[in-house]
Amino acid sequence: MKKVSVLGTGSYIPSRVLTNEDLSKFIETTDEWIVSRTGIKERHIVEDENTCDLAYHSALKAIEAAGIDKDEIDLLIVATFTGDNAFPAVANVLQARLGLREIMAFDMNAECSGFAFALVVAEKMLRSLKMNKALLIGAETISKYTDWSDRNTCVLLGDGAGAVVLGEGSGEIIDTNCYSKGDLNKYLYGAGTPLKSPENNVGNTVGNIEMNGREVFKFATRAIPSSVKSILEENNLQSDDIDLYIFHQANLRIIEKAAKDLGIPMDKVFVNIEKYGNTSAASIAIALDEAVRSGKIKRGDKIVTVAFGAGFTWGTSLIEY
Repeated sequence: MKKVSVLGTGSYIPSRVLTNEDLSKFIETTDEWIVSRTGIKERHIVEDENTCDLAYHSALKAIEAAGIDKDEIDLLIVATFTGDNAFPAVANVLQARLGLREIMAFDMNAECSGFAFALVVAEKMLRSLKMNKALLIGAETISKYTDWSDRNTCVLLGDGAGAVVLGEGSGEIIDTNCYSKGDLNKYLYGAGTPLKSPENNVGNTVGNIEMNGREVFKFATRAIPSSVKSILEENNLQSDDIDLYIFHQANLRIIEKAAKDLGIPMDKVFVNIEKYGNTSAASIAIALDEAVRSGKIKRGDKIVTVAFGAGFTWGTSLIEY
């Protein structure tokens, strides 16, 4: 069976920076309050761009880094819950914008775990179908769904996109696992378009993001260590065998507690949350690209990525880069 490798990475961040000081001008908060509770100093939000725009720019960088021709791409998946429109899919529109040939293109929504879930699907499809290369993107414009009067959520969120090209190469996606626990969905959700009828033809509206931070923290600090231990045990590895860990950038306190519970020193954990906040499905992909481009990940290194999000959902990958 052919190996599936990460051939190239890319990311794109909107230019507008929203600092903690900026937020303090319209909500009751301070830089100290936000940093002490989340580790976030600033985030980027779109002005005149949408999810497809962010995905497009990150895709170009990943294709260039992989050193391939775009006509080699057989599969395109965009992980997002913030599509430009209800339909068609971001991936469908992006296929045309990138000038790709007629291939399979679709979106996947597992919220912050979207990239992890999409990685599993893409890897399995490349192994089992007549496909050789896949373009996988996590892209979000969460600012569209943010309640900018709610300091418990708005301080956390940012926009961005990250991409990878998968195909046969020197490395390998060694193992993956993904899970869902739907009975906890009430702790983190975004209300959808309400039902309507000919007699009650109200306008289409979408709710803001609602979150129970305490429950999210409890879930995440259980799910991360458990899934990491599981994937290491299944592959006869110890935590020291991993060169770098990339956890979903949701909250620095979650990352630090998970690392402590796993006995992992923080110098083996990649962190960029202070610059971008929580970019949902884009988080792991952006961090992966930054780690590669900064030299923190080199060919042959073993890395573990862990995502978690609404649903609740979570997923882990073991990758030899």
